[in-house]
Amino acid sequence: MIDLSDFESGAKYDGDYDADLKALQDRMAELQSLHILHGARTLIIVEGWDAAGKGGAIKRLTATLDPRYYQVFPISAPTREEKDKHFLWRFWNKLPGKCEMSIWDRSHYGRVLVERVEGFCSEAEWRRGFDEINEFESRQGEIGTKIIKLFLHVTQETQDKVLTERLDDPAKRWKVTTEDFRNRDKREEYLDAMKDMFKRTHTHWAPWTVIDSNNQKAARIAVLAYVVKELENSVPQHFPDADEAILALAKDALGYKSD
Repeated sequence: MIDLSDFESGAKYDGDYDADLKALQDRMAELQSLHILHGARTLIIVEGWDAAGKGGAIKRLTATLDPRYYQVFPISAPTREEKDKHFLWRFWNKLPGKCEMSIWDRSHYGRVLVERVEGFCSEAEWRRGFDEINEFESRQGEIGTKIIKLFLHVTQETQDKVLTERLDDPAKRWKVTTEDFRNRDKREEYLDAMKDMFKRTHTHWAPWTVIDSNNQKAARIAVLAYVVKELENSVPQHFPDADEAILALAKDALGYKSD
């Protein structure tokens, strides 16, 4: 069982943050090359509280990646057309293709979190949503998609501190919305919904990993380190031999000689 209270220490990062961040980002770039060369596909789901640092973590995660082979999808409220269809309909075209990474900033878990708590769907719909989500993710695994699910957790104290800092900064004030305060007032209801979500969707084919995000730097390192570890385990770690036709062209044009 996942207990969010186990992820509230807020311990500072014990290391050289800048050097370790660069090393992880360099490794991400190398892993993306392997990801492309081996035709892998990966879905990274980033969930968590408002003001938990999801955007900052994603920014560091993708800093060294080739933009042709990854895409970040910020998930907002469904449109009118999307509401008329099954709740998973709008996520199918956001799945990764061969060689691609898709990163979702929030996700289909809105069905069993915000839509449940705020009454945007019926109880029957959100209860049914657990099985529908598990089935959806299972099907992706069957075609070889690696699913990495991260949940960034912060205490109420940390969340309030971040919201206050954003309001004090004209360049970040726009990030604070009425939804932040609506959700804040229902924290206990969200905690109950999260408990159910972890219990029902922490599967062996798509397990959850919770990140203590009460210290921003430590959380960013933890996110990158976990994604790197998961990609190292799921993507073959050898580079294919050079294409002989390319080598011949390089020899003629450049006088290139391979080692």
